[in-house]
Amino acid sequence: MKTRLFLFLLLLAALPGCEGFLDTTPKDRLSADEFFRTATQLEEYSCTFYEDLFTGPFYDAENDICFRTTLSPLVQGGNMRSVPSSGGGWTWTTLREINIMLDRLDRCEDADVRTRYEALARFFRAYFYWLKVRDFGDVPWYDTELSYDSTDLYRPRDSRETVMQHMLADIDFAIENLPSEPSLYRITRWTALAQKSRFCLFEGTWRKYHGSEDPADADRYLALAAEASRRFIEESPYRIYSTGHPESDYLMLFATQTANREEVILARNYNIAFFLSHEATYTTFGPNQKAVSKKFVDAFLMADGSRYTDRPGWQTEEYFEQTKDRDPRLAQIIRLPGYKRIGDHQVRIPDFTNTCTGYQIVKFAQSYDVLGDNWGPTDADLPIFRAAEVYLNYAEAMAERTDVAITQDDLDLSVTPIRARAGMPPLLLADANAHPDDAYMGSETWGYRNVTGPNRGVILEIRRERMIELAVEGDFRWYDLMRWKEGKCLEQPMHGMFFKGPGDSVQEEYDFDGNGTMDISLYNPTRCARDGQGKVIPPETTAPYQFSLSTEMQLTKVTSGNVDPVRLITRSFDENRDYLFPIPTSDLALNRSLVQNPGWTDGISK
Repeated sequence: MKTRLFLFLLLLAALPGCEGFLDTTPKDRLSADEFFRTATQLEEYSCTFYEDLFTGPFYDAENDICFRTTLSPLVQGGNMRSVPSSGGGWTWTTLREINIMLDRLDRCEDADVRTRYEALARFFRAYFYWLKVRDFGDVPWYDTELSYDSTDLYRPRDSRETVMQHMLADIDFAIENLPSEPSLYRITRWTALAQKSRFCLFEGTWRKYHGSEDPADADRYLALAAEASRRFIEESPYRIYSTGHPESDYLMLFATQTANREEVILARNYNIAFFLSHEATYTTFGPNQKAVSKKFVDAFLMADGSRYTDRPGWQTEEYFEQTKDRDPRLAQIIRLPGYKRIGDHQVRIPDFTNTCTGYQIVKFAQSYDVLGDNWGPTDADLPIFRAAEVYLNYAEAMAERTDVAITQDDLDLSVTPIRARAGMPPLLLADANAHPDDAYMGSETWGYRNVTGPNRGVILEIRRERMIELAVEGDFRWYDLMRWKEGKCLEQPMHGMFFKGPGDSVQEEYDFDGNGTMDISLYNPTRCARDGQGKVIPPETTAPYQFSLSTEMQLTKVTSGNVDPVRLITRSFDENRDYLFPIPTSDLALNRSLVQNPGWTDGISK
């Protein structure tokens, strides 16, 4: 605990506006009468909210399309998930600190300062509660500091609607009273608009797909999401970053040391000197086996906008053919033939010691000039909010609404600039709805089961766009599946590259970059010669990678098929339980007015 406090104080000293924190009154004395009186004191106190609430993950959360060979209990589901005894996200310390500040703002005599920091605190309170509603549904609403013996600590949960209305009041106050000047590391009006866009879209789609009795109930929140998103698009100084280089602009957005100020609304600032770092580059190059799935790769359109999965034989195309002439973002998310790390001249093929599916992630990988062959901790900024998410929020909110009809102008305002950065043609509303992708994006095997109605086609295409554009960015994917009521996607195939295999031969060799030399050899050990002790003698090869099928590399049909890295791990998503997290048993024991979320066994007798 002392180490964490020391590191946190160093962080505060490094943050803009937090200089001199080490010279101020310790936080355990912040309730003294002399505090909360000046802008400096309020800034120093509120620095803790950033650290407490923006904890990530920002770059590699596990889900149905990004995973490693050892799946987390969350993804495995079933009996691997259980009710925790404590923690589990059911923590309230930061809320108490926010309310302490709000309760004492009257000590500040400067009305403008008072209003600004009320707006900041109310933004953080709305953000805090969005995390709670997202994970637990109904939660108790507290808007004032409570003493440790207050009976209000032991009251039941408020309804989801009650909490959402309080959140809207908080975020609207923040939008109107926070500074409009852009700031990469500080909350502004534009951060607040982005957050309103995010949580209103979540709530609107949650109510639509989780069975609200009145469609207007979902439309209310979808309209608010669309309104906030459009205001952001039309009024904010942010845009979809593009220099006219579709082959690299998307990649560079995530590879710079300092976040791109044209598109990134708010970033997490890391600094190795203060022991604040992350391993996003290591995740792409280190031996951690993190990878994306064939399901994800197959979802990318062809470069001309047609569907890859409409091609005959797409299921059994091998790497070199599968990745040819695709949406340019694919080459900026995973290694494709001819890949060179930024700042390096060496062509690198997928390294199967570093990727469990063969699809090796390159998004977030920094330049060779910055890190060299050091793939360990780095302190590049990581985005928390960026404009592309808000643009996609607008498109989705308009497509999901039943009270108004989405138009081509709506798509041109939102999806078209994102696709244009990648050199992709625009999404056409009439075509998408006339020819929905039933075979892939709408299938139970690869896509989504629950999308219906006249906008089914365009909703599926917006989901495709969201999956691609926001890929490997923290927990977007997990919570998209939760709000769409598509948890069964976690049971879909988690496969990798397809290999035709050696067939009747001893081995099959593959040229991964099309340069005429073999890069990988797969051999069938049952057809190999053996030495005097009966041990298999691998066939000769010049390929740098050689794997024995069924022992060193597992394919779905043993000697052919898709790489199958998690074949021995059972996955199960409980539709009646797993969309919400359980409340810890210790909290249920302390507060007997709380009721456990459906499907979870808490073991507490009332």
